Amino acid sequence: MSFDLVFFGGTGDLTWRKLMPALFQAFRHGKLPAGGRILAVARDQRTDEEYRAFIKERFHEVDSSKRPSDEEFARFAELLHYRRMDLSKPEDYAGLKDWLDARGADTVVLYLATSPHLFPAICEQLGSAGLNAPHIRVVLEKPLGHDLASAQEINRVVRSVFREEQAFRIDHYLGKPSVQNLMALRFGNALFEPLWRRESIANIQITLSESIGVGTRGDFYDRTGALRDMIQNHALQLLTMIAMEPPSTSDADAIRDEKLKVLKSLKPFTPESVARDVVRGQYRAGSVGGQAVPGYQQEVKVPAGSHCETFVALRTEVQNWRWAGVPFYLRTGKRLAARDAQIVVNFRPVPHPIFPGAQRANKLVIKLQPEDGLELHLLAAKGSGTSESLAPVSLDLDFDKAFPTERVGAYERLLLDAIAGRLNLFVRSDEQEQAWRWVEPILDAWERERVSGGEGPRGYAAGSWGPAAASALVARDGFAWSEEQ
Repeated sequence: MSFDLVFFGGTGDLTWRKLMPALFQAFRHGKLPAGGRILAVARDQRTDEEYRAFIKERFHEVDSSKRPSDEEFARFAELLHYRRMDLSKPEDYAGLKDWLDARGADTVVLYLATSPHLFPAICEQLGSAGLNAPHIRVVLEKPLGHDLASAQEINRVVRSVFREEQAFRIDHYLGKPSVQNLMALRFGNALFEPLWRRESIANIQITLSESIGVGTRGDFYDRTGALRDMIQNHALQLLTMIAMEPPSTSDADAIRDEKLKVLKSLKPFTPESVARDVVRGQYRAGSVGGQAVPGYQQEVKVPAGSHCETFVALRTEVQNWRWAGVPFYLRTGKRLAARDAQIVVNFRPVPHPIFPGAQRANKLVIKLQPEDGLELHLLAAKGSGTSESLAPVSLDLDFDKAFPTERVGAYERLLLDAIAGRLNLFVRSDEQEQAWRWVEPILDAWERERVSGGEGPRGYAAGSWGPAAASALVARDGFAWSEEQ
């Protein structure tokens, strides 16, 4: 199958830092279909050879295990091409169409690795140029919009040019092998499904924490914040995969229909519940890994007095028969104590304890990063005497050790799926809009507080697990975050 893959924003950070290394890995592993061309477009004037030299230089900045040898890069570079384009000029789109039509590849993938505010204009130009034929797909990088209205406008324009099955809205978390294992864990095994409900589960915690700060991205991040950057997309997608009903098939729409039902079942926020069930914070100066680090407002390009949140913790519920009354806690933040992404399923304690000592409830930890695996925490008897207390034990599965062959990275998997036309791991427009609809009352409440001169986010020391109020949020229900248990 011949394909052309076009990157709009071909000299940007996303393209050289994430997308090109992912494509090279697919090429190295022999998974990239034969007969492909990769075209980067940007405003700069470059030749193909100059662009190839640019990408080769940037490969020195990726992980050493993912860098090509000179011989490998020489073969990979044969796929790389470059065109200068001004994204506002119709004649440049016509030139791109001529370049693509000259070969007539079976599949054309147009990847918009640009600022999202350019998506509508680019899609309109693509439609005017006739770059929307059935064999053409468009990939839209997140964040898709800044709020519900902007997301709806992007989707309106995309739908006016492309059919829904041609639009691939990417959330790279869905490409992680560990996230795909959520589906396998639940629907490929009979072990957990009978317990996957309110009668057996006390609460579910989703944590997406980073130890790094905003770095040089202060201006971008200050317009975005943790809620838009992580909760509205990554955390909610994980929640839907944990809480969804079993789909009838593994088809994309069957899966996405069930995810949408979860989003529509989330308990809606009111001004009162935002104040009660949402904690936002902003990191102050502190220490991470033994190194002193500045506070958010001392970072480059962050405006003085910023109310931007770098931490969010919230409590919600899925209001249906399976999950009624079970709290879901979502947490994300920068400059936290560790880089960690995990889902913790805390089970209810046994109904009638017969052993002495404290009875710790079972829990399942689904580790997403930096490790990729499962931990099942149980209680067992040592066998050292009568009337002994039970001791905690754990079953630990490391997927990297269980599957020692080279595993496919997130962007590698998603790029290959886009080329093949597989939509399972991409977000449908109604999912995306419903997620915005759910978080918008939080954004509105924060904006009202800012306008009225409110105090803004709570401070927390860099290197901690966020504001103390986040612990109080969970303790109010009689629970604790995983690291506090």
